[in-house]
Amino acid sequence: MRGLVQVYTGDGKGKTTAALGLAIRAAGAGLRVYLGQFIKNAEYSELKILQRLADVITVEQFGRGCFLLVEPGQEDVDAARQGLTAVEQALVGGRYDVVIADEINVAVALKLLGEGDLLALIARKPSEVELVFTGRGAPPSVLERADLVTEMRAVKHYYDRGISARKGIEG
Repeated sequence: MRGLVQVYTGDGKGKTTAALGLAIRAAGAGLRVYLGQFIKNAEYSELKILQRLADVITVEQFGRGCFLLVEPGQEDVDAARQGLTAVEQALVGGRYDVVIADEINVAVALKLLGEGDLLALIARKPSEVELVFTGRGAPPSVLERADLVTEMRAVKHYYDRGISARKGIEG
């Protein structure tokens, strides 16, 4: 299989969900998947079910527990750098067929990582490994290098009507 580079970005809902769907599909086809989540560090509902697939989908989180609502500190930078190292090792280590860097675009937007870090991952990607970046605000240079770019666009959202995140649907 020839591995390509996919990017799921935009201000709409569904970027991580799309990547998780890809992970499950890949695992169902016998591929080994690595999912590194940037910024996040919580027990989301989807992670509970993925624990049952731990023999084919590896999940690691690199964050302080939620999306940053304040200026990132050194602890946030360190967590993102740790995540970058882990993703790179998963990418080049020969163990995984699909490597997903969830919310890595947001880590770049928050200046926890640099745009060059993402381009370096793309450059180091073995030809047979699929690489997926998710998160709002994907850098234009990454979009240019990707083989597939999907932009989730917010048209209407019930959050705007005061309906908060629901267990099993958003979290």
